[in-house]
Amino acid sequence: PIDGLVIKVDSRAQRERLGATAKSPRWAVAFKYPAETARTLLKDVTFQVGKTGAITPVAELEPVLLAGTVVKRASLHNFQEVERKDLRVGDTVEVQKAAEIIPQVLRYIPELRPPDARPVVPPEVCPSCGSPVGKDPDDPTEVFIRCLNLSCPAQIRERLLHYASRRAMDITGLGEALAVQLVQNSLVRTPADLYRLDVETLCGLDRMAEKSARNLVDAIQASKARPLSRLLFALGIRMVGEQTAADLARHFRTMDALMAAEVDALCRVDGVGERVARSIRQFFALPANRELIEQLRQAGLRMDADTERSGGPLAGKVFVITGTLEMGSRDAAQERIRALGGQTADTVTKRTSFLVVGSDPGSAKLEKARKLGVPIITEADLSRMMGGDRESS
Repeated sequence: PIDGLVIKVDSRAQRERLGATAKSPRWAVAFKYPAETARTLLKDVTFQVGKTGAITPVAELEPVLLAGTVVKRASLHNFQEVERKDLRVGDTVEVQKAAEIIPQVLRYIPELRPPDARPVVPPEVCPSCGSPVGKDPDDPTEVFIRCLNLSCPAQIRERLLHYASRRAMDITGLGEALAVQLVQNSLVRTPADLYRLDVETLCGLDRMAEKSARNLVDAIQASKARPLSRLLFALGIRMVGEQTAADLARHFRTMDALMAAEVDALCRVDGVGERVARSIRQFFALPANRELIEQLRQAGLRMDADTERSGGPLAGKVFVITGTLEMGSRDAAQERIRALGGQTADTVTKRTSFLVVGSDPGSAKLEKARKLGVPIITEADLSRMMGGDRESS
């Protein structure tokens, strides 16, 4: 989808006269189209339980055509957001797609609110397991209500799906339908249980042929070789995303060193503040999580980081990529950067060396790079830095 355009001066001579600032050319300006909106009925609000127990309210909408697709549901993020927007079941609401992709509820239409519109009340018990819910008492900024039962089936399923996801342990063939069966049949309660599955057991599940079962077992076994950064991300530690997991692995090098680190040591890692550090400490302080790590160790998983290249044309540089690249997928480009000694990240920070811009780049990353003074380069620039000039080939 196209959510904007870049307007450029169509004259090389005028471009040269106008020049450029340190961050962007003076002869080009970005223009974003107003997002398409639609009105529809908020029929109900349901609740989803995530991998960390966070309960997310979800708007169930009267189906409406928006930006080329039919929208039926939209996340309401948290109950604080529902209260801020004063949304009620029965309201007529205005919806749009953020970045032309993600449906979101903007507001309700006051003049169309019916007398019997029903306020959204947060659940008193978990919608999945019926256990008590509450906020984290150690985090005064907490906005989520969470299920407090770590054995909640919905949490187990979501943790399992996250663990197996492509950017985590990348276990091909483990999708939502299979995850539901594994949890319902009490075959998997933690990620460590995956490594005890065999072909015979899997063949006893619905719609699981022997070939599919064998492929899944092979994919599970292959995941043992993933580096520490992928495992840390896969564990689903609160506030530890893909980039923070990579930074932690790079800094501490081994799981044991990370588990032993105190808050002040964790805060010395780039991008890790006190809230994130305390979340990491709380995760590893739980006996159940320490037992999980030991079970994964016994299963043969790697507990160390990849050996960093000390040399290479990109050594010491951190790259963030936005947009679509001609050289292939973003994952492939990131792997090539790392193979040449560089580092990659998904968000622009003060430690970013370069923002690589492909076609249809994200405006947020561009704005952040310009604000921080991060150099913005093209795919051709990156190729030259890698040691190959695409424009001359």
